[in-house]
Amino acid sequence: MPFHLHFDESDLLRCRFALSPLGETQAAVRVLAVPERQGYHLPWLRRIRQAAAGLDLGPLWLLMNERGHNPDFFCPPPLGPGTSFEEEIAVVRAVDPRLARDDMAWALSERPGALESAAGRAMLADPARTVRELADLLEQAWRVLIEPHWPRLRALLEADVAYHSRRLAAVGFERLLGELSPQLSWSESTLTISRTAGRRSRVLGGQGLVLMPSVFAWPDVIAGFEAPWLPAVIYPARGIGGLWTEPGASTPDALARLLGRARADVLCALDEPAGTSTLAHRLGLAPSSVSAHLSALRAAGLLTSHRYGHQVLYERTPLGIALAVSPRP
Repeated sequence: MPFHLHFDESDLLRCRFALSPLGETQAAVRVLAVPERQGYHLPWLRRIRQAAAGLDLGPLWLLMNERGHNPDFFCPPPLGPGTSFEEEIAVVRAVDPRLARDDMAWALSERPGALESAAGRAMLADPARTVRELADLLEQAWRVLIEPHWPRLRALLEADVAYHSRRLAAVGFERLLGELSPQLSWSESTLTISRTAGRRSRVLGGQGLVLMPSVFAWPDVIAGFEAPWLPAVIYPARGIGGLWTEPGASTPDALARLLGRARADVLCALDEPAGTSTLAHRLGLAPSSVSAHLSALRAAGLLTSHRYGHQVLYERTPLGIALAVSPRP
């Protein structure tokens, strides 16, 4: 069933993008529990399998409904665009236990047998202890599942935000929403999400909306968040097809002979806009070398650049795209 978010003029002025390390952690935990989501991230699964085996994610999985309410308190929308995991998990640890108990009871009630189970009853009997334990578990999951890969993930998420920010300026809010996901549509000051669980509507009431790209929620849209949390929509990030590609794996040999292997790798790594440090980490090259290659590629008309926050992002021009995706002999 569709979910509706009702806007007024002040809400439109308070819409913004944000990244959430905690949100990606929570979504990654869900991927481990749902086999049909795992096909998008097989290289990541192979890398984390041994370390993840030491995590007891059962308490989190008990609260994660596939088509029902999930507790908002352990994944609240971030207050700012550059919120760190440490800042987000501090918000979780500081939640009112009474609010957390109601949130958990709602989630447990929508999973058959969970509310009456020993684990469910223990969660609700001492919500303050449960909040501490869940926060500790989320922090362990962050350290094992996400933190080692966060530079790669953050680069893709930042590129998504940069792209959609430009699209917002070019086509406006209504068109942008449809481009974020086919599950989103706009009509008469109402945003409709075609497939989601939970309540059927919410009036934003001047709070605006937080738009958060996600790698591990892909391809779904997640919407809602009950008061007192900010309203948010989590949408699938662009470009996950190349997210786990190893350096140089997509570089045509003919292009490497033409430009040189390292320079061709830099060009082919730019499936999404990225900065110098991100490319250096992705390709295993020194930042100074990547910077020199970027300058040469830009001078040749293969790249263009623009500033996003404190960094300069590079992306391929039409000529650069044509070279990077040229067929292999």
